Amino acid sequence: MESVKKIVTNNLSKLKGLGNRGSDNINLWQWIAVGAVGLLVLTQVFEISIQIRPRLWSGGTVGFSSTSREQSENNLQKSDLDLGGEVLPEEGIAIPVRWGDLGKKMIDAGVIDEEKFRAIYAERGGLPSDTEQLLSGSDTDSIIMTPQNSGVLLNLFWAFGLANKNSILETGPMVDPKYGGDASRFASTGGWTLARGSTMDHYSKYEFVKLTSDEQSRVERVSQGVYRPCCGNSTYFPDCNHGMAMLGLLELLAAEGLSEGEMYKVALQVNSYWFPDTYLTLAKYFAKRDVAWNDVDPKEVLGSAYSSAAGYRQILTEVEPPKTQSGGSCGV
Repeated sequence: MESVKKIVTNNLSKLKGLGNRGSDNINLWQWIAVGAVGLLVLTQVFEISIQIRPRLWSGGTVGFSSTSREQSENNLQKSDLDLGGEVLPEEGIAIPVRWGDLGKKMIDAGVIDEEKFRAIYAERGGLPSDTEQLLSGSDTDSIIMTPQNSGVLLNLFWAFGLANKNSILETGPMVDPKYGGDASRFASTGGWTLARGSTMDHYSKYEFVKLTSDEQSRVERVSQGVYRPCCGNSTYFPDCNHGMAMLGLLELLAAEGLSEGEMYKVALQVNSYWFPDTYLTLAKYFAKRDVAWNDVDPKEVLGSAYSSAAGYRQILTEVEPPKTQSGGSCGV
């Protein structure tokens, strides 16, 4: 150790001497020699291991090996799967409405032609067993919406929303001269091909569920705040199947006495099953801002800034959608 101290002292003296003689007299090789001696001293005093090896470029983005890039993609996919469980739980969500025998009533009235309805689903592998009772029987339990039956429920709510008597259909944008004044010209009416006779023969005709003035007011307020990413209109203008189905759902929720906040919450859950790509993307958008999906404000998310077609397009400029091929069709 004394010899080491002596080496350090001698080299410090050399450095001091070099500095005093001025920069013009400093020899590059003297500095190299001093540095080497200093390094030798450090390795003697401390346990230092020095390895020199080339950093190989494996292609792709500078700074990332192929292994790290694959790991990053795997983490992203895992993140998407985690969000999927939050946004679209496989076990489904309970919709707190009593459907009763509405399916049977709509069949009896001709809003749904049972033969046509069953034929459509025969081509798609048959009706899910948990929706059979909703079509032709009587069910007083809460409806459970799952990824498997969300399409059938979309059509059932669509038929109900179209046929249940409501002032939104009779005096709202669907019949406003500004939009043509003819309710039959929209996708939500002309696209419903599963009725007996003309669809417009059933438009806002039946009091399957009669709302009080307070319940109707809630439906009108909430419907104006619930948008859908297939178009730019709110549920108050139900010009497509998703809008008409959501109108029907909101009527049922209001009839059950749910508050506006509760109606928005259910509407977001249901819209998520009808437009899975959209709401998985929105969940990623909020996650990037450290907001968990369960903590988002349903009313805010269902507004035009996020859930309208234009709003969602803007979101897509900031976050990449999940790598899936699913979404809401505007047909039966």
